[in-house]
Amino acid sequence: MAIVTKRNEVLAIYAEAAKNRWVLPCFCSENLTTTEAILAAAREYGEGHGVADTPIIVAITCQYGHRTQAAYYTHTRRWDTGLKLFLADLRVLTEADGPYSKLRVMVHLDHVQPDDDAELLTWDMGAFSSIMFDASKFPFDENIRMTGKFVKERGRNILVEGACDEIVDATGKVKSELTDSEKAEKYFRGTGADLIVANLGTEHRASAKDLNYYGDYARRIRDRIGTKIVLHGASSVPSDQIAGLIDDGVCKVNIWTALERDSSPLLFRDLVENASKVAGAGTVEALKREGLLGPNCRSDEAASISHFTTVHRQDLVFREMKKIVGGYLDLWYR
Repeated sequence: MAIVTKRNEVLAIYAEAAKNRWVLPCFCSENLTTTEAILAAAREYGEGHGVADTPIIVAITCQYGHRTQAAYYTHTRRWDTGLKLFLADLRVLTEADGPYSKLRVMVHLDHVQPDDDAELLTWDMGAFSSIMFDASKFPFDENIRMTGKFVKERGRNILVEGACDEIVDATGKVKSELTDSEKAEKYFRGTGADLIVANLGTEHRASAKDLNYYGDYARRIRDRIGTKIVLHGASSVPSDQIAGLIDDGVCKVNIWTALERDSSPLLFRDLVENASKVAGAGTVEALKREGLLGPNCRSDEAASISHFTTVHRQDLVFREMKKIVGGYLDLWYR
């Protein structure tokens, strides 16, 4: 089935997920390696569980201040060029004779803001399955007005996810308040959005293990609006806290940080263990003299194409990212 963009078909996947008690994972990408790792993990999961058409959501941000992923997709650092390349990669990988043609792939635009992404909002949305319209940095009533206007203009053609509250970047100093159920219901009813992002204690780019996900807040919101909650910033929340998200009213989770953060140590270790194959004996010995590498780091091997190529580095990251994605699928596709 490949890429699914028609609103009724996207809603049907969400309905199927609810029936199966799945939480739909949405993985952001900013390069081809990540994009394909997401698809490869979904295909591998499907083959192992008899679900060849496993649904998966692949997402990207454009000019979102915390991470401009479309801009990073190309070294031009142009978000529009990057977004087109992202879409082209997905199209080629999932076309009829492509390696991931059996999957049901939904393409999500994440954190699209009415000001910074104004140009994008003039585009035809036909290539996308869903959009997170993010006016959360504006006053609450203005957020409702702007989001509601977008829903009226575009909601007939695309699933709209609204941002009730801003989910902050853990690397900054700003701390935001948890979303209470009354506020969530007011936002949901006032905007007409299909789904809402609520602040449930998680943060973007967090790495601290003491972050808490507040399931009690989620359940109170669920009791008012149903299973319509999207969770952002789950990368640092322990699996035992988020394994049962469907019971809390969460139907979708957005993930990015874990893919990059948790694949980097593997790459780093491989580069160190094979330092002379990567950089040559002279470079390794120079780094030892500078105290940047320890005495046990080998320098008796010649630089080798088997280790100094971009392909080698990307293969390592690809395999680890695929494993990480697979872990989330095992967690929520039960």
